Amino acid sequence: MDRKLKTGRLTGPRLAMAATTAIAALALPGCTTASAPPADLSFSSAKGALAKGQVDKAIAHAEAAVLADPRNPGFRALLGAAYLEAGRFQSAATSFGDALDLGDENPRTVLSFALAKIGLGQGQAAAALLDQYADILDPADLGLALALAGQPERGAGVLVNAVRASEEASPKLRQNLAYTYALGGNWRMARVMAAEDVPADQIDARLAEWAANAAPELFQQRIAALLDVTPRADSGQPQRLALANFPAQATMVAEAAAQADVPAADEAPVQVASADPSPAFNEAFAPAAPSVETVDPAAYAAPRYVSNPVVQQLASSAAPRRTAGAPRVAEVAQQRRMAATAMAAEAPASKEPSTHLVQLGAYDSKLEAERGWTMLKAKFPQLKDRKGVITQAVVDGRTFWRVAAEGFGQSGAKAMCSTVKSAGRGCFAYAATNPPKGAVADRPVQVAARSR
Repeated sequence: MDRKLKTGRLTGPRLAMAATTAIAALALPGCTTASAPPADLSFSSAKGALAKGQVDKAIAHAEAAVLADPRNPGFRALLGAAYLEAGRFQSAATSFGDALDLGDENPRTVLSFALAKIGLGQGQAAAALLDQYADILDPADLGLALALAGQPERGAGVLVNAVRASEEASPKLRQNLAYTYALGGNWRMARVMAAEDVPADQIDARLAEWAANAAPELFQQRIAALLDVTPRADSGQPQRLALANFPAQATMVAEAAAQADVPAADEAPVQVASADPSPAFNEAFAPAAPSVETVDPAAYAAPRYVSNPVVQQLASSAAPRRTAGAPRVAEVAQQRRMAATAMAAEAPASKEPSTHLVQLGAYDSKLEAERGWTMLKAKFPQLKDRKGVITQAVVDGRTFWRVAAEGFGQSGAKAMCSTVKSAGRGCFAYAATNPPKGAVADRPVQVAARSR
């Protein structure tokens, strides 16, 4: 189902984009996989509520579905659709990003994620996402989305090529091109293209409407108008839903470490506590509207934003606030220790024989493993020159994919794990001659992940 730009009392063809909506979200892949009955019930209830326009109720049910089955990408995508329908761009971006991280590559999810980012003022990040998935997106959507992300010239190029390649361009394609010209300041071409489908007596009103939202700083208003939603103040998705609370990799790393003979007691992987979904699940079905929760910015990959009335980026910081009178000596010592472990992990491999690997995570699928390696390299610069390997394993009848980095000596591997664990993630080192048990194949597979 296409969303259309509001045009007041104007009639005739309007801008259209295949953004995620209450109806479009019903066909997301992965949503009908086998799961616990509460998850299926909540998912169905969320779909029904969205179809009826009961957005707040849909959010409550979709949150319950995610809590019941937190690693289902379809449930995360539906939650993002509900948030987007409510005008909660920050929460929507988080949910759509989680869905992609879990393996969802549905064009609607990608496009909706990009629109949410644009609504938050993250035009460059949205454009990079669109470039990454350009081959699966409808050119009519891709071109307009690029223009909305602040790149109208590129968007116009995509749309012009699509028009030329079509035997008969659709009104949607032509009007998206007209709006893209307008966003780029080419009002003459915008008028010419709009006139293809808009009655002559309505052209001036159409262009005036576009001009009212054409200023660069009105990015949120443009997205809200395109999706026909009203932006809300949004502190972000509830912390209890954060994907970090349900890390398959932490569980798998611990499971693999328990079988490995090499790691010492002090190298045991850090366990990440998983939230108990039961209280929140029941709370989501309460008739009262969900209460606003305090959200930890560190729980999200994207920076927090505030709208008053224009969305502006806030400087993010993961460092805790120092309490009055706290001794600075201990803080400096801790910083020095972290710097020392980082330097040790970055030491050239040539100084020490490459005899060890460090296992950094384990995932439910090879795709998740590849994405995980990409994110790990971005988080830890010490891994940029290391080769990543993924290995399929079966432990207690469960199949998963391990992610490791090779090329370390024994001391370098231990230093690398110290750095990783200081960031709250699981890690353990092992000798190449003594890998963790359960591997399906003895030869590891080189990781070839698409960067994000």
